[in-house]
Amino acid sequence: MKKSYLVFLLAIFFCGSLSAIEVKKLEPAFWWAGMKNTELQILLYGDNIAGCNVNITAKSATVKDIVKQDNPNYLLLYLDLSNATPEKFEIQLTRGKEKKSLPYELKARKAGSSDRVGFNSSDVLYLIMPDRFANGDPSNDVIKGMIDNKVDRKDQYGRHGGDFRGMENNLDYLADLGITAIWVNPIQENDMPHGSYHGYAITDYYNVDRRFGTNEEFASLVEQSHSKGMKVVMDMIFNHCGSESFLFKDMPSKDWFNYPEEYIQSSFRTASQFDKYASEYDKDIAVDGAFATVMPDFNQRNKHVATYLIQTSIWWIEYSGIDGIRQDTHPYADFDMMARWCKEVTDEYPDFNIVGETWLDSNVGISFWQKDSRLAYPKNSHLRSVMDFPLQGLMNRVFTEQVSWSGGLAGLHDYLSQDIVYADPSNLLIFLDNHDLSRFFTTEESTNNVNRYKQALTFLFTTRGIPQIYYGTEILMAADKGKGDGTLREDFPGGWAGDKQNAFTREGRTDKQNAAYDFMKKLLHWRQGNEVISKGSLKHFAVVDGAYVYQRKYNGRSVVVFLSGSDEELTLDLAKYREILPAAQSKDVLTGKTIDVSGTSLTLSPREALILEF
Repeated sequence: MKKSYLVFLLAIFFCGSLSAIEVKKLEPAFWWAGMKNTELQILLYGDNIAGCNVNITAKSATVKDIVKQDNPNYLLLYLDLSNATPEKFEIQLTRGKEKKSLPYELKARKAGSSDRVGFNSSDVLYLIMPDRFANGDPSNDVIKGMIDNKVDRKDQYGRHGGDFRGMENNLDYLADLGITAIWVNPIQENDMPHGSYHGYAITDYYNVDRRFGTNEEFASLVEQSHSKGMKVVMDMIFNHCGSESFLFKDMPSKDWFNYPEEYIQSSFRTASQFDKYASEYDKDIAVDGAFATVMPDFNQRNKHVATYLIQTSIWWIEYSGIDGIRQDTHPYADFDMMARWCKEVTDEYPDFNIVGETWLDSNVGISFWQKDSRLAYPKNSHLRSVMDFPLQGLMNRVFTEQVSWSGGLAGLHDYLSQDIVYADPSNLLIFLDNHDLSRFFTTEESTNNVNRYKQALTFLFTTRGIPQIYYGTEILMAADKGKGDGTLREDFPGGWAGDKQNAFTREGRTDKQNAAYDFMKKLLHWRQGNEVISKGSLKHFAVVDGAYVYQRKYNGRSVVVFLSGSDEELTLDLAKYREILPAAQSKDVLTGKTIDVSGTSLTLSPREALILEF
């Protein structure tokens, strides 16, 4: 009798335990009153949570809709915040006799939050891969319970230990160089097996990777960057997530992902988005196919998925204070959803900027994705900035080629002469290299070509667009993609205790590195606040005499750039350039020398670059 009674009590205990309401995820954890979009989606995740009744105790917010998914472990709660004011309240869940109260808060927005100024053509972005820049806090190198719990700096595809503290410790280095904006590769959680150090397989959209630090530490990094005059651009990924994400491992519904039951790879031929002759098969496989086996493809046509992703970006903007977003694999996602996202973000923050990764081989293809493109009409991407990949390819070859009808520097002239295809060339992101491409110098030996470096930077920082440089370019870091992507993302020397070299200091750099650093620094500080470069018109001359010559002009001031495309000395006939030479003399920005342009000719040394101000 006693034994059966004990079994009875245990049965009651365990049954009660099994029916207890457990909430594993509540996203977002808080929100703000006073947002222009007055609808808020709250995702609740927990065992059989769909069986719960939901109520909120808010005084200024009301429940608009409660949406169940195919999976009973999810509930989507939609709130109407039309009349919302800052307040704390409870989300109350009941299931039978079980009750669960979840505290929630609508916070007050910071003054002027919607007025933030995004990155633009007055800025120069410095791209950092957090795991490879600097390790400021070794205590977070390995986090117990995370799948990849090893640090091995000798493994190009392993984690090396870089973090937010490392970046924050070296903000003065970046400010001294003249950087005005920092683009940080993905910082959200990537709790994935070995190889996800790069950050592009997100498993938690509302939390940073703990091996970088905490959400609060990221917000501190943004705040400290702002205090030193630098904006912060956050890398985001809406096309796919990491395969270890709870959203994929325990899908809300199968229609949250494309091809949820089998792996179908993307063709990567995203020209099908604008190709008027494209087959339906090509359109589908490019957009709906997965980017990689560990990166399942979101179905952004599902309105709940779209809202979830859009809200994550707005949450990070409002929470951390970032000034811009770089969207990975932009053309791989649904056009209409991405357009909706860009519009909702800029409706909330009118001067905020987003740049999409538009990795296409032609300016025509890239121009389709820019806001107000005539090629996309009547559609509109609402994406202000796109990445100018064709120009990147040109810049990597023309500064060593001899000038010909279309080769060498003539290629730059011919390419820019086609800017008519762009709705706004000033908002193109221009770059020599990045984390996915061979570095501008592919070998250590090639870094001896000083003229190539100087001409490339001179052009990058004086032509139209928003320049971006990749960490280490200023100290001539070299890498070839053919030797593995990890080699493109080598550790910055000096970012780890015990490094033999500390390139963050002048004493720790070689003479050659200091010369490169000083050249870039001179250009960057000259460019800061220079409206002739950031706002000026562009006029250029056909390259028929071995040199590329162009003018930037704004508000009565001008800058004239001479680039020699020859390995021999050049003598230019100045008669053809007289319309952009308003004075007899000018001081060269790069050398400080006075250049006389009053005569009939100008002699340029091999591969020389001149920047003249008038």
